[in-house]
Amino acid sequence: MGNDKETYMLTTIKAQALILIFLVSTLSLAESPPIRDSFERISPKQAGYSETALGELRDYLKKSGSSSLLLLHDGKVFFEWGDIYKRHLIHSVRKSLMNSLMGTLYDQRKLNLKATLKQLKVNDSPDPLTEEELQATIEMVLKSRSGIYHAATAESEDMKLKKPKRGLHSPGETYYYNNWDFNLAGMLFEKLSGEKVFDAFYERIAQPLGMKQFKNQQSHIDLPYEGPVPLVDGIYQFELQITQYPAYHFRMSAHDLALYGQLFLNQGEWNGKQILSKEWIELSTKPYSVTNQRYGLAYGMLWNVLLNDIDDSGRYSFYHTGVGVHMLGVYPKHKLVMVHRVDTENESVRFKVDNLYSIIRMMHQARSKKTKENDSKLAK
Repeated sequence: MGNDKETYMLTTIKAQALILIFLVSTLSLAESPPIRDSFERISPKQAGYSETALGELRDYLKKSGSSSLLLLHDGKVFFEWGDIYKRHLIHSVRKSLMNSLMGTLYDQRKLNLKATLKQLKVNDSPDPLTEEELQATIEMVLKSRSGIYHAATAESEDMKLKKPKRGLHSPGETYYYNNWDFNLAGMLFEKLSGEKVFDAFYERIAQPLGMKQFKNQQSHIDLPYEGPVPLVDGIYQFELQITQYPAYHFRMSAHDLALYGQLFLNQGEWNGKQILSKEWIELSTKPYSVTNQRYGLAYGMLWNVLLNDIDDSGRYSFYHTGVGVHMLGVYPKHKLVMVHRVDTENESVRFKVDNLYSIIRMMHQARSKKTKENDSKLAK
């Protein structure tokens, strides 16, 4: 009888525990509803792509070290692989995000592209700018043609070695991919708008577009720094011993980056509202500096431009990469937005830059024969 009573009590306790677990799980689900995706799905065929070829691309992604790939045609997803909701550092793709913030100032007539750093009372410390460097304009900074080869935050050793000597080129004379220019752009935005970079991006861009994972959680790092990078959406990285201007790092999902790319494909329009003007997008995605004649690459304002990929209205395709593995590409000719991500914070992940070239090639080759024929007719 004692054993029966003990068995009954144990059974009752287990039943109550299961009920409690169920209630807690139910409450957790109620408090954290599933993410509502922003995109409609269509088949590859509807987008003009080969399902077989995209299947081969999917197989390649599985062994490449990629984290995710998202392809949109006219705003609709026709291919997705990996976790498109996981946030990763975007590295240099941050520069294309700064483009939109500068664009909002331009549309508000608060951005005078011809204004010089001297007129704006901009300098640097502890090493100040020269009188010649102070003649650089905002336009030169955004085109990465300032001629200011000052030490900068978030420069790789390779960038430091390749950087020209101070004073070698006059402002506006030549292009050089310059993190000092890109970091200064963030400060210029804050100076002209009175807003912080991440706050403004959240309010002006992320919320209107309905981004799901970017929540505007922020932190900052002062170098030298030891420890993991904060798992937040926005990070200011300071290196005050060489410059007063921080790098502004974003952590974003493929999903949210694709929304951003679609905004540019839409020429700034979103749900009937003009978030960015067509004028700004056209102005900033033009080629101003040829960076690789052989492959038809150029630089606009905070975007790379493809010289040989133009739609029938004269719009160039444009993109930005991060450490050679992350990529956000906008291809007006094909109504295509492409986002590729790699978990660069995971040391066990091995992804080669050449793998990205293969992915881009396979993506374009996956367009159906009929679609390619239409592309050829448009090119003529």
